[in-house]
Amino acid sequence: MRDAAGRDITYLRISVTDRCNLRCIYCQPAGVTPLQHDDILRYEEIRRICRQALRLGINRFKITGGEPLVRRGIIPFIKELKEMAGVDQVTLTTNGLSLGRDLHALEELGLDGLNISLDTRDAGQYAALTGYDGLAVVEEAIAAAAGGPIRTKVNAVLLADTADQILPLAELARDLPVDVRYIEVMPIGEGRHFAGPAGAACLAVLRTVYDDLQPDTAWHGNGPAVYYRSRQLRGSIGFIAAQTHRFCGSCNRLRLTSTGFLKPCLCYDIGTDLRSLLRGGASDEDLYKAMASCLANKPAGHHFENQNEVTEHKKMSQIGG
Repeated sequence: MRDAAGRDITYLRISVTDRCNLRCIYCQPAGVTPLQHDDILRYEEIRRICRQALRLGINRFKITGGEPLVRRGIIPFIKELKEMAGVDQVTLTTNGLSLGRDLHALEELGLDGLNISLDTRDAGQYAALTGYDGLAVVEEAIAAAAGGPIRTKVNAVLLADTADQILPLAELARDLPVDVRYIEVMPIGEGRHFAGPAGAACLAVLRTVYDDLQPDTAWHGNGPAVYYRSRQLRGSIGFIAAQTHRFCGSCNRLRLTSTGFLKPCLCYDIGTDLRSLLRGGASDEDLYKAMASCLANKPAGHHFENQNEVTEHKKMSQIGG
């Protein structure tokens, strides 16, 4: 289905929990009170939403959190979603801490892609950013995933304190068949209080070592990243430059929070409360119409460059990464 701007909306990001086993300073710092279990959608409620999403032409799904692998029953849920008639792709974003436990099961069910979050390869810096001494666990998970059948990417948020990690992170793409993607910090929640290098500045640093970086036009996934390749790298380098390069004209996504709020744009506190419909006895047709209306009224673009126009004040863990 197309929205009012004529964009084909084919992709839904589903947050299955606000809980996480890390406390990243720009996302979910210490002191955040997690939601009660009854506040988040049950798996059957998410499946009902996905069935109506398929009717709308949405056939690609990203499972996010919080940290999705901390939710009990997540592997059977992903398997059921993957097997749902009409589903084209199911991918997962994770911090990697529990991935070693679940990687084989995810490979067995045919997961289409993994995004593993890692902002630094310095152990002390990792602990300071996340509140946990787990760098070695995450790096081991990246290597294990890269050796298997699931397309693997590493997501690194560009922060001022981690600017010296741009080149060390790129070495993952040098040594392993993984894409490394640098993401400009978004002014949402705690992210409002952080700054970092722009994608263009990051690219300039990378070119001091990988001087043959050229645009990579191959398909890498459903997101807005722009990719580059080099003969020195086994994977590609990507940039999601939401602040400095607007890509709203090609945006193909909606977001579903763990509480059942369907968001058409990350920038604004607008959307549709599907949980109330689900728990209020709404029919599938009622649900479909509400989702179709939300999709049709997706804003033409975000305004991250102007803080006064950003009306979303929730933390990213409450929205979904």
